[in-house]
Amino acid sequence: MGHIERISGPLVIASEMLGSKMYDVVKVGDLGLIGEIIQLKKERAVIQVYEDTTGLRPGEKVESTNAQLSVELAPGLLGNTYDGIQRPLEVLKAKSGSFISRGLTANAIDRNKKWKFYLEKGIKNGSMVKEGDILGYVKETEYLSHYIMVPLGIDGRITGLKEGTFKADDKIAVVEKGNKKTELTLIQKRAVRSPAKFTKKFRSEEPLITGQRVLDLLFPVAKGGTAASPGPFGSGKTVIQHQLAKWSDADIIVLALCGERGNEATEVLTEFPELKDPKTGRPLTERTVIIANTSNMPVAAREASIYTAMTIAEYFRDMGYSVAILADSTSRWAEAMREISARLEEMPGEEGYPAYLPKRLAEYYERSGKIEALSGKIGSITLVGAVSPPGGDLSEPVSQGTLRVVKTFWSLDKSLADSRHFPAINWLNSYSLYLNDLNAWYVKNLGEAFVENRIEVARILQKEAELKDIVQLVGAEALPDAERIVLEIGRMIREDFLRQSAFDEVDAYTSMKKQAFMISSILYFRKRADDAIKSGVDLNSILKLKVREDISRMKETKEHEVDKAAQRIRSEIDSQFSALLKEYKENNR
Repeated sequence: MGHIERISGPLVIASEMLGSKMYDVVKVGDLGLIGEIIQLKKERAVIQVYEDTTGLRPGEKVESTNAQLSVELAPGLLGNTYDGIQRPLEVLKAKSGSFISRGLTANAIDRNKKWKFYLEKGIKNGSMVKEGDILGYVKETEYLSHYIMVPLGIDGRITGLKEGTFKADDKIAVVEKGNKKTELTLIQKRAVRSPAKFTKKFRSEEPLITGQRVLDLLFPVAKGGTAASPGPFGSGKTVIQHQLAKWSDADIIVLALCGERGNEATEVLTEFPELKDPKTGRPLTERTVIIANTSNMPVAAREASIYTAMTIAEYFRDMGYSVAILADSTSRWAEAMREISARLEEMPGEEGYPAYLPKRLAEYYERSGKIEALSGKIGSITLVGAVSPPGGDLSEPVSQGTLRVVKTFWSLDKSLADSRHFPAINWLNSYSLYLNDLNAWYVKNLGEAFVENRIEVARILQKEAELKDIVQLVGAEALPDAERIVLEIGRMIREDFLRQSAFDEVDAYTSMKKQAFMISSILYFRKRADDAIKSGVDLNSILKLKVREDISRMKETKEHEVDKAAQRIRSEIDSQFSALLKEYKENNR
């Protein structure tokens, strides 16, 4: 038992803490505020407190729990909203109202709800088990089985294992090793700052389908990959994160609202329960876990929140699921580290951030990936981090540290957002290093033409940008028709394909099949236009073709109508260009 010696905002220095270990969780003061030891100096411990320290006084007690900051993992996680240290916000609200009382705690997992537990085939009493082995499963939702695994660090002979209906903390089995007996329940705990063990890591060759055309076509991220979306205020970072949460084809979504404004977090918490999962038709919350630590919550808990989210993601990954963790935003996390570092009086690095910021960023992003779990199941974590550089300056430390470790970069552009082009992702500055790894998947599922079309789209957009510079000097009319058509096709790609409405019932999500149809139609129009120009047809006549309106409205096509629409538009392109060529030949006999 120690005592408070000094208080500096969220940092508390306690004396008489001999025997304590780094990252032990402690209870601070008479209210028992939750904190974590982040520095030890002889018998003194430096503690970051995850609650408001107003009113604490020197001399109050500090008690160590002799355990690291951990999360509870069990059936009942899905559909819940937690704060940065996994306190269930709905439970806390019921206890203290809209504002959380200091020192208030609650179990992360409901201890009263009962679950039907089924044994895994091949597992029986007397079997030898090791950490990560699957003992059985609980049907947490209609479409998702929650696998019960042997906790990390435990192995031996299993006894007393049985099927039945249990509460989360009821004993379901005992693992014996020598004279040591360990009781197992549906709950296990994992320390948040230590990566979970796995057998091996793979290169991912399957894309995370997002339904966002600019991402899926030009800048895809692999399942198990990493992506960053830096951008200034108002450029749509949060909307991108929400669209990924709603529409990506990951099995589980973990949404980490780290330091976001309270009104944005409120929007998520009120909107998500009303959304339906497009894959199942069930509420989207049934495959979502939300970690909400808003900007008005204690800064130290913000620093811990993304580790809490990652540990939950690793737990579901070890069951063999594809997990997407959406961190919004890592800049707020870095700012929390900077504040704690300053109060520790550490030597500051660039712009006041701690010198170990790049290392922490790399360690965090490296916890993503596609892996073989200890049980033999294959799972993945795709990590998408939003970055909020001040003034959109990508040379600042958090952006630079992030770009060093991620392989997909979605550059959000304020000028695009101001012109109402969403998603406001700059197609000239963004990139994906997964394209070569994913090509085999695209060829197998969408055909070689899709890969060729993607390359052609990138080439047209680049050429359009070059021509725009010339147009500013000499005007569009000075260009030959062969180059003016490039400008027009570039505009069609931008307006009719890349621009997408998050609020339109049909346009909010586009399947890969529909994307292939849309872009192939635009490029086929371009091919016929090039041929017509070579035959002498005037560009203005081409631009008057009615089929251009049909192409611009392709995004309104419903998914079940794609095949018919594809045939109709291809036929219209052919017939209208044939008529145009015929008219041209007749007029020039």
